[in-house]
Amino acid sequence: MKKTLISFLSVALLVSACGPSNDSNVDPNALVEAKGGKYYGGTFIVNESDYIKNLFPHNIIDAISYRVASQIYEGLMKFDQKDLSLKNGIAESYTVDSSQTVYTFKLRKGVMFHDDECFSGGKGREVTAEDVKYCFTLLCTPSVTNQGFSCLDGIVKGAKEYYVAAKDGKKPGFEVEGIKVIDASTIQFTLTAPNSIFLNNLARPFTFIFPKEAYEKYDKEMRIKAVGTGPFSISKVEEGNVVVLKKNENYYLSDKDGNKLPYLNGIKVKFLKDKKSELLEFKNGRLNMMYRMPTDYIIEIEEQTAQKTGVYGEYELQRTPEMATHLLCFLNNGKMFSNKNLRKAISYAINRKKILEAVLNGEGYWHAIYGITPVDAFKGYDVKKIKGYDLNLDSANMYLKKAGFKKGADVPKITLELNSDGDRNIAVAEEVKKQLKENLDINVDINVVTTPALAEIMQSGKSDFFRLGWFADYPSPENFLWFFYGKNVPATMDEISYPNFTRYVNPKFDELYEAGLRAKTQEEAYGYFLKAEQIAMDDAPVIALWYDEGYRLLQSTVRGLDNNAMQFRDFTGVYFIPGTKKK
Repeated sequence: MKKTLISFLSVALLVSACGPSNDSNVDPNALVEAKGGKYYGGTFIVNESDYIKNLFPHNIIDAISYRVASQIYEGLMKFDQKDLSLKNGIAESYTVDSSQTVYTFKLRKGVMFHDDECFSGGKGREVTAEDVKYCFTLLCTPSVTNQGFSCLDGIVKGAKEYYVAAKDGKKPGFEVEGIKVIDASTIQFTLTAPNSIFLNNLARPFTFIFPKEAYEKYDKEMRIKAVGTGPFSISKVEEGNVVVLKKNENYYLSDKDGNKLPYLNGIKVKFLKDKKSELLEFKNGRLNMMYRMPTDYIIEIEEQTAQKTGVYGEYELQRTPEMATHLLCFLNNGKMFSNKNLRKAISYAINRKKILEAVLNGEGYWHAIYGITPVDAFKGYDVKKIKGYDLNLDSANMYLKKAGFKKGADVPKITLELNSDGDRNIAVAEEVKKQLKENLDINVDINVVTTPALAEIMQSGKSDFFRLGWFADYPSPENFLWFFYGKNVPATMDEISYPNFTRYVNPKFDELYEAGLRAKTQEEAYGYFLKAEQIAMDDAPVIALWYDEGYRLLQSTVRGLDNNAMQFRDFTGVYFIPGTKKK
């Protein structure tokens, strides 16, 4: 339900030259004071409910991999953790010409790739404009490890032509026309037309910069062999168990007081699936932050953190509406759900408010009765103008009959595939199963798989009905409508479809979406996007269930970790303050 935003700064550190500390809350004796009241030291320990899928920038399509990779890699631009505004990353500055189609970026001096065996002598070298050109050209090359070409497709001049010429492993006899190295520290992009999201694209994981040496040495092993320029580098990976990052001693940034960043010695990411076990780890001081609470504890945690009483009174609760929508998705060109009326019947048969209040215990921002774009996420974009779906059994039964079924029992049994997310997704799926049985007499089976397995199933079109949480990786409603763009759907089922997992195609939607991309003002773009979103929702390619809200608990010793609507985490400025060490 809609609640007040509570803002709070937070994070953690240790100081010895060795690797990350053991699993306990920060030892105050291990911190070293820096200028301005900051402290060096400590290992920030956090949990994720599912394991990472891929850390290679061009193949990052899940939120967990993105959160880890964002500490290792950087792009030309990056997001500010406080308000998600764009700021310079590897680029020191940029200019745009009067046509709004030529962008020239000047790179920072002294930005070094991480030390790694891929380099001569194991020492990282300085980033140049040629590295940027290499990464962007590779992004224009078809590959099973490249899911990000849409960032440049139709946007950067010559990107499409290069992509077509590079199919089947061919090496084009020309370069991408719109990517030009001016000198060692200057790169220039020429666009086909003004584009409202181009700068946002330069902060997304697909456009993180990595060295040619790493790609040539590790190839597909860059799934975990990550070499970037970020504040942390890979120290250890235990598949399915833990990822440990260590401080990048050669990181180029310092804080306003002249302290070299980052403050932390490292980050340790665990992968416990059970949220109650995770909460116990947090309470025992073996985690510094907890994202998402067990639904049984939400009300208790809210009350005690607000009143500073009880077991949870010593912690800080951060809450903010998120740029995230939880969905059930239909395979729109599949045998069963190519029937739009069946999709609409099921959409009208679900009580979203009951799911949010009774199943999730209110851990969400709003029940999704409008579009796919979250309510109140983007200023000036009023998703409440979109007519979506709410519980309406008369409409559900009418569309069921239009779909050719006299009664719900005549509909073949549906299998809903999902990942667990600490059992939250399972609880929601069970409620959906119950509602569809009670409201339409439609039978649903539930199949729980791992997150990587679900990603493979969705991309390859192997599931007719699946769960998805769509999290924005840049702050624009376009990031949600991108999900429906029909020109991203391959011609055959033999090819993977990303990001349009539903394989939904409507030429009118595509026309309006493209007009929004070409718009020169945000107001104009938003007008086109709203019209496009309404067309998509009329076709019911997905069931939007709820718009999310981010709940995070932090230990009282954490500073510098702002919450935001994207769950974008930047540990560069995170630090611990001295406090009582938990046993």
